[in-house]
Amino acid sequence: MSFTKKIRLGDLLVEKNQITPDQLKFALSEQKKLGQKLGRTLVELGMIDENKMLDLLSKQLSIPLIDLNNYHYKDEIAKLLPETIARRHRALVLDDQGSDYLVGMADPTDIYAFDEIQSKLSKPIKQATVSEAALLENFDLIYRRTEQINALAEELGQDLSAGFGDLNDLLETEMIDAPVAKLLRSIFEDAVQVGASDIHIEPDKRVIRIRQRVDGVLHEQVMKETQIAPAVVVRLKLMANLNISEKRLPQDGRFNMVVSNREIDVRISTMPVQFGESVVMRLLDQTQGALDIEKLGMPPDLLRRFRKNFHLPNGMILVTGPTGSGKSTSLYAALSELNQPGTKIITVEDPVEYRLSRINQVQVNTKIGLSFARVLRTALRQDPDIIMVGEMRDSETVEIGVSAAMTGHLVLSTLHTNDTVSTATRLMDMGVEGYLLASTLRTIIAQRLVRKICKTCSEDYFPDAFESGWLKDNLQVNTTDHQYKKGRGCNQCGGDGYQGRMGVYELLDMNAELAEALRNGDSQGFVNAAVNAPGYEPLISVAHHHAVAGITTIDEMLRLAGQERETVFDVPLTLELED
Repeated sequence: MSFTKKIRLGDLLVEKNQITPDQLKFALSEQKKLGQKLGRTLVELGMIDENKMLDLLSKQLSIPLIDLNNYHYKDEIAKLLPETIARRHRALVLDDQGSDYLVGMADPTDIYAFDEIQSKLSKPIKQATVSEAALLENFDLIYRRTEQINALAEELGQDLSAGFGDLNDLLETEMIDAPVAKLLRSIFEDAVQVGASDIHIEPDKRVIRIRQRVDGVLHEQVMKETQIAPAVVVRLKLMANLNISEKRLPQDGRFNMVVSNREIDVRISTMPVQFGESVVMRLLDQTQGALDIEKLGMPPDLLRRFRKNFHLPNGMILVTGPTGSGKSTSLYAALSELNQPGTKIITVEDPVEYRLSRINQVQVNTKIGLSFARVLRTALRQDPDIIMVGEMRDSETVEIGVSAAMTGHLVLSTLHTNDTVSTATRLMDMGVEGYLLASTLRTIIAQRLVRKICKTCSEDYFPDAFESGWLKDNLQVNTTDHQYKKGRGCNQCGGDGYQGRMGVYELLDMNAELAEALRNGDSQGFVNAAVNAPGYEPLISVAHHHAVAGITTIDEMLRLAGQERETVFDVPLTLELED
């Protein structure tokens, strides 16, 4: 495409009476301060709707308007334009049309951007108009740091193989450009870019694996430079102030770093394995702060009941579920709402995940005898109103927690049980008398996290025979009465069909029947009363509601239920033996 005359976005919008000259003048001054495109500035200032602006540009310039969320491009085509150019000019190569390239631009009137993009590509370009917000989302998906990480790993491997000085000198240097530091920076940037919650670094016999957990699922990148593993591990130990000479015992620590203008708190755990040391890092984004309880995704009625209970002056509230089910997130959201100048809150945690101002947070350290029980005893002498215990791990901690709830404190904690109904039985197995539970327990929440269907590629799905049979046998559901969804896989979700996660909750409020069963030590009576309790609905039934609503899939619902399909292995399992 070539311009017969220079068309400027601001002038065009004024000419079409979309904005006033005064608005344009103000937007241009704000644009200089913010250092961004004029179109984005106008949208952020609320002067024009982005879709309306894009539609106007498309018609005025006679170029197509493309919705990136529904457009399937190939990564290798998009990467023809270097990342720096693409981000600077907000442009993306969408298609190779043979004689030319189709390029989506947020501001197709920018002739200077057009010229620079054309100089970087080997064919003439044809323009399309695309949303800048959608472009920014897609940049993070396209320009992953996989190739950069591999290149840095290879560079570091060559330095070490060539005897680049002394290894300790290389590791202890503060030079930010040292290969190991650059490699780690790229790994962290890539993880934050894709929203990973954990990074796993695992040495094997012939490779080193970097795995990132995104939406609860691990994604693997393999590097062949096994010799770099010790350098990477020691650098991480130095960052976390761990003992770099100790390789035979596990170690735990944490450190803070700024990645892509976001403050990240990193919890690190090392463990000796057959071919070196495995490292797992949990990434906690401190810039987001404590989660608003309204954003937990609880249904309105369940949220109302949860709120009512944690605003009580005393008693015990338990959140249950397996590791990684979001229990701590729910408790932190409740604490954030309870955190007021007139309320003394103490938390006992291992480790402290989110730092909250005004709240007294204590890190458990069993190595020096600072156990949950010991800290909890001391906390009761600190005149608290509310105590949060990270986990009810043993009978002593449970006993102290129940005593605290009986003496006028509100106690919030977590427990590893599968559902709300089995929680009371578990507590009694840990030595708590039923009459004490009847007096102190206020509510129990069980929760899981399920993956959400990608909105971009969601399509109708018809359950197979196994799924239909399972739903009929376990939930008395006839699948022909409902319409389900599934993601087919697209650019937005990386081909998985899923994007993001949501909580699934089961809540059991204590009532007279449940309390009476506890006092009598009647486990079966408690189960029967729970199933018939007002407002009680089991997790799997709640998950099915989300599947019917097209938010998650039947596969995710079955995974929550612990139901695995039968797997047929076409290739026999073999073990690699040492020579």
